[in-house]
Amino acid sequence: MEFEIPDMSCGHCAGVITKTVKQLDALATVSIDLPAKKVTVQTTQDRQIVADALTEAGYPTH
Repeated sequence: MEFEIPDMSCGHCAGVITKTVKQLDALATVSIDLPAKKVTVQTTQDRQIVADALTEAGYPTH
């Protein structure tokens, strides 16, 4: 699943996003494209659960 995260602007942001996803699913794969402000996640979790967790972490998705 891919998310557009307009508020992601630096390595710290990417780290928080990765940590948030890994808390939901320790086996998830997270790929960050910082210039494009996109995050690709491979997980068994439901897309809405991941989106809600990212929003709660301060990175609302589009």
